[in-house]
Amino acid sequence: MKMQLRTGIGYDVHQLKDNAPFWLGGINIEHTKGAVGHSDADVLIHAICDALLGAANLGDIGTHFSDQDAKYKGIDSKILLADVCKLMESNNYSIVNIDSSIVLEKPKISSFISMMKKVLAETMNITQDQLSIKATTSEHMGFVGREEGISAFATTLIIKN
Repeated sequence: MKMQLRTGIGYDVHQLKDNAPFWLGGINIEHTKGAVGHSDADVLIHAICDALLGAANLGDIGTHFSDQDAKYKGIDSKILLADVCKLMESNNYSIVNIDSSIVLEKPKISSFISMMKKVLAETMNITQDQLSIKATTSEHMGFVGREEGISAFATTLIIKN
C-alpha cells in the first residue's frame, strides 16, 4: 500500500477590541485588547482546525462549527480543536506536523509560545516537536498594523493510516 500524505492550509482573522479577553494558542494573554468573535476568537486554533480539515478534505471550521449555532457562542476553541482531531482519527488520519504563524503588532508573544505549544500539543495528542508556532508583525501596515485585528496562518501535513 502506498503512503498517502496530504497537506492543508488554514487562515483566520479576528478584530481586536479594547477590554476583551485575549485567547491565543489556547491560553489567555493579559493585554489591553482581545480578539472578538462567535467563539473565544482564538485565531491560531481556528487556522490549525482549517488546515487539518482541509488536508483531510473534510470541509472547513464553519462546516462543522457554525457561527449561527448558539451552542458554539463563546466556546473554548480547544474543544473545537479536540473535536477536529477526533474527526481526523475517525477518518484514519494522523498529524505528521503543523507549522503556523501569528501576525500581530502587540503584545509581543514570544514568551508565550512554549506554553501555547504545550497546551495545543496536549489538546491534539501530538508531541510539541510536531508543532511549530512563529510570530511576526505586519510592520505597522494594514488592519494588523493599526492594531485593529490579528491573523494566523497554519499549514499541516497528515498521513492516512
